[in-house]
Amino acid sequence: MAGESSERLETLQSRWKEFYGLIGNDSMDIRSITLRLIESPLKIPFTTHLETVTKRQAIIIEAKDSSGGIGFGEADPFSSPWYSAETITTCWHALCGFLVPLTLRKEISDPSALDQIWSGIRGNNMAKSGLSQAIWDLYARQKKVYIGSLFGAERKAVAAGAVIAANDPKNAIDQIEKYSEAGYLRYKIKISRRNDLKILSAIRQHFPEVALMADANSAYSIQDAKHLEKLDEFGLQMIEQPLAYNDLVDHALLQSKIKTPVCLDESIGSFQDARAALALGSCKIINIKMARVGGWSEAVRIHDLCFRQDVPVWCGGMIEFGVAKAHNIALAALRGFILPGDLFAASRYWEEDIVEPEITVNKGWIRVPEKAGIGFDINEEVLERLTVKKNNIE
Repeated sequence: MAGESSERLETLQSRWKEFYGLIGNDSMDIRSITLRLIESPLKIPFTTHLETVTKRQAIIIEAKDSSGGIGFGEADPFSSPWYSAETITTCWHALCGFLVPLTLRKEISDPSALDQIWSGIRGNNMAKSGLSQAIWDLYARQKKVYIGSLFGAERKAVAAGAVIAANDPKNAIDQIEKYSEAGYLRYKIKISRRNDLKILSAIRQHFPEVALMADANSAYSIQDAKHLEKLDEFGLQMIEQPLAYNDLVDHALLQSKIKTPVCLDESIGSFQDARAALALGSCKIINIKMARVGGWSEAVRIHDLCFRQDVPVWCGGMIEFGVAKAHNIALAALRGFILPGDLFAASRYWEEDIVEPEITVNKGWIRVPEKAGIGFDINEEVLERLTVKKNNIE
């Protein structure tokens, strides 16, 4: 397994060198890494059968080199462990106590070395993702290229999908009508055993042609297979993570019983998970969340695996602020991302975001920027206003 991981890393490095000629022996010269805990209320609550989120926290990570250049990343665990084992508190601890000091002790010529540097630290993928983002952003700025181009991004715009989290059909329909003005290209409906048929039936009657998918966040078990077969009648693009968050076997059994494509989210925490899921037939679609899989390198490996096997992928979201959204836009510009992602406009959840220009959706699409790094500027005033804690590590 270690040899296979090393081979994948060498393949990535060779591809970057061949196409961009950017990898050299010079150190990135990272002198300090600053962590900011930021906090902002959501304009509208985000509700699933597991949790209702009304306020969002995130950790903004700034990697600075000796010339004053800064790369930005964002770690997005929730405040409680309802989606993943990581929380804001554990993520802050992993970054301050382990990942950041370890990173600063190393001479890094390019960020493809990070996986090896962090190999002795298990899990903590959201912490790793945020730090990975900051260092890749700094690297792209040093090389004066858009970050997506480092990984072969081709798209000039990415397709946006909206997430509808509602307790009743009327509220869901009202949200779709509101967001349809921006032309979102699909709507993901949060469902549970309690409301699925009622809410999907009402939406389908009101919007017979709109592209719909359902997200269950592990609300069912394999004993619900007969019930889940009823969802086939709604013509869904997919049902996301219907069974246990760490399951592959029962998802394979379920996929053999229903027509609706199963999409895996929480079950895919690594390249190895994705490979196992495809080998078992656990899904027909994969949601790639950079935050969930540990950063840029692992997300690209999963993308490449799925692309080789003609498995559609899309970019998942975490109700993130603009820094993580900028990284997700760049990721979604890779050619294998053929389905609309959870790439909402900044105004969906925030009165003010921390990047500019504002991220907007126009006729269902978000423009991919061309500037170096993540392609957006940081609104320092808003970032400072939202900061509740800060730690600079040298």
